Amino acid sequence: MLALWGVEAQRYYEAIRHRDTISIEREITMTRGELLEETKRRFIQLLKFQGDEVYRRELQNEVVISRPLSVAEAIGDPGRDDFPIIRGREVLMQATFKGVAGQAFTAASGDFQGTLGDVLALPLDENFERAVFIATMNAALRYLGKIEKTVHCRDDGPKRCSSLAVDWLRDQEWEMVGLVGLQPAILEALVKAFGRERVMVSDLAEAGSERCGVRVLDGLNSEEIFEQCQLILITGSTIVNGTIDDLLDRAAEHDRRVVLFGVTIAGAAYLMGLESWCACSTS
Repeated sequence: MLALWGVEAQRYYEAIRHRDTISIEREITMTRGELLEETKRRFIQLLKFQGDEVYRRELQNEVVISRPLSVAEAIGDPGRDDFPIIRGREVLMQATFKGVAGQAFTAASGDFQGTLGDVLALPLDENFERAVFIATMNAALRYLGKIEKTVHCRDDGPKRCSSLAVDWLRDQEWEMVGLVGLQPAILEALVKAFGRERVMVSDLAEAGSERCGVRVLDGLNSEEIFEQCQLILITGSTIVNGTIDDLLDRAAEHDRRVVLFGVTIAGAAYLMGLESWCACSTS
């Protein structure tokens, strides 16, 4: 069992009691350096302060069912066929906890059924395990009333999301914006609104291609984005594929503002005090 000790423990427990995740982020030094492991630890600690011992035991024993959604279930008909999930490059994993859904994008597909305790015992070494854990955590935190927006938007949602992203960016300070993780509707909207010369994009699967007149950089070797972009939008699915730590380290080295987007990151953003944005997802 992961544990906190001494002064760190006291600060953490006080922050949890006051539901102040920003205080948690400022007061506690990450012990492992890996955001996912620290997120898991903070989730476990949060569960320790839910109700009495009987209630906490009930939570641990609650059955979790996780499965990959079909394209129609996940995204409906967005009016375009270039989304990675439609092209078969990723799936949307959905976990159900006490009737509440949480989701996570991943390249690994499979079914899982077990208790919340079983999920917490997963080693998180593989994409599938991480997807099950993240989706389950999102569902549980939504059930506990800690977060919202844990279900991906469907049909015209991605188009509305891209329009709202443009509106939001107009109010921010930046010269160039980076998009880490190709979300085609958002990329198209950014290029139309701000011009391709002000937009950079990277992706693991689309590296080397050109989309909307913008060259897609390699998601594993995209230093240019962090050198040139003041504001960087990073897909929350990076916490599942294991690249988020390196990306956040690069952003910190260049003193760049990072905003994580999408339903996948909902729970981790809450627990870690990270800036996130997801306009059209549902609860």
